[in-house]
Amino acid sequence: MREVDLGCGKALLIKQNGEYYAIGHKCPHYGAPLVKGVLTRGRVRCPWHGACFNIATGDIEDFPGLDGLPKFQVKIEKERVYIRASKQALQSQRRTKVMAKCIALSNYSTANTNMLIIGAGPAGLVCAETLRQEGFSDRIVMCTSEKYLPYDRSKLSKSMDSQAEQILLRSKEFFHTYNIEVLTETQVVNVDTKSKMVVFKDGFRMEYNKLLIATGSTPKTLTCKGKELDNVFTIRTPEDANRVVKLATDRNAVIVGASFLGMEVAAYLCEKAHSVSVVELENIPFKKFLGEKVGLAIMKMFESNRVKFYMQTEVSELREQEGKLKEVVLKSGKVLRADVCVIGIGASPTTGFLKQSGVTIDSKGYIPVNKMMQTNVPGVFAAGDVVTFPLAFRNNKKVNVPHWQMAHMQGRIAALNMLAQGTEINTIPYLWTAMFGKSIRYAGNGEGFDDVIIQGDIEELKFVAFYTRRSVRTLYPNSKMTSLVDQWRNDEVIAVASMNYDPIVSKVAEVMSSGKSIRKRDVETGDISWLTGKGS
Repeated sequence: MREVDLGCGKALLIKQNGEYYAIGHKCPHYGAPLVKGVLTRGRVRCPWHGACFNIATGDIEDFPGLDGLPKFQVKIEKERVYIRASKQALQSQRRTKVMAKCIALSNYSTANTNMLIIGAGPAGLVCAETLRQEGFSDRIVMCTSEKYLPYDRSKLSKSMDSQAEQILLRSKEFFHTYNIEVLTETQVVNVDTKSKMVVFKDGFRMEYNKLLIATGSTPKTLTCKGKELDNVFTIRTPEDANRVVKLATDRNAVIVGASFLGMEVAAYLCEKAHSVSVVELENIPFKKFLGEKVGLAIMKMFESNRVKFYMQTEVSELREQEGKLKEVVLKSGKVLRADVCVIGIGASPTTGFLKQSGVTIDSKGYIPVNKMMQTNVPGVFAAGDVVTFPLAFRNNKKVNVPHWQMAHMQGRIAALNMLAQGTEINTIPYLWTAMFGKSIRYAGNGEGFDDVIIQGDIEELKFVAFYTRRSVRTLYPNSKMTSLVDQWRNDEVIAVASMNYDPIVSKVAEVMSSGKSIRKRDVETGDISWLTGKGS
């Protein structure tokens, strides 16, 4: 891959298997330079957040992000490569796929739609766009209890000053142009799958033909005294994030929960608040997700930025003074001064409204779906934070993956199967977090890891961590006599995390995506040049 300057903009020139291709050079998601990404099997993967683009068409094939890349004409003459590109495409560096429109919108009553999408996060939005990209020209209605059009919720804890208008995923004109109707401040309270009807909070009823449930999750709250106080927040909306920043400026902020959201908020408030304290039940942040060593390194980074940790304890009371939060009392007996408190102790799937619907919900509130995002009810699909689904690269283990990238992909797969295309999901989970200007990237699914192999310098925060799990397979499963000799021990890499080690997480994601396994012995020798080398 080579980045080339065409005078009024750059292109990414690619040579693979003797063929030349030219596409946009920046990832449309957050502008990452794709020349630093990973080239494999006819696609390039972004080094930052893992989005994948077809090198022949520029189409987006894995997420996050909504748009593909412009593709440019390539001609070879007398050993020279010529690229022909429009100035507009070079400057925009993005391409929205051609979409259908609704051809008979006036024929519908307001109480009837062909496709109904409950939820307007990434899963719901990508579903609606995919339907239009695939030529669907009937009515699409998307409803959300929020007052905004779909927006980038991942920025609420990473860039807390953001206004809603700055983080919208698509403009109002976009939805109008492609006849995707978005009903804001509209909450569904009941679904009748037998009569194919939903009931809204205001009593309005709407019939549907196919249904997608993509309602996301609801933040968990504290159960102690004082949880209702005005300056106690779960970060759910842009207004929440903005108010927290305002209340924390030059004052004392307490974050309950060293979750991704909690730690991102703590990092953001550091430069603004007088003090930032984090209260956490575990002894190390991210211990279950990233392991002890990585969690400890991150904790030290926070402590060097004036964040105070109170570990292995809980909140027993939130004390008020004149109706406002003044102190956070811990079960350890410690009392923390607090002008604002943010709760980041996890979330629960928003599925309570489905209890009488006939849609199966498991004991934790999740909706089990198959690889085509279908629920147990024909014509009803689900995607995003609300589902558990079979993860192909973990031997179809049923998992819940509440990541931004996964919601996009599940929305796409749901749309294709609402159109009866029989497409199964096969993607590698990919996530990222940003704190103090440093990014942690993660790919795979490390649930149940039993060892962590670290390469690089973890103290300097320049490292890669491989999460491995031992699986024991019986060589002769039908034999009544099985000895240890008859069993094959297989330690496999199931996830990877890195800081300042790009594009290794995208490299590993591509190896996993190809169906190949990475063994523990491949990464513990210290020589991982086969992974860190540039190119394909």
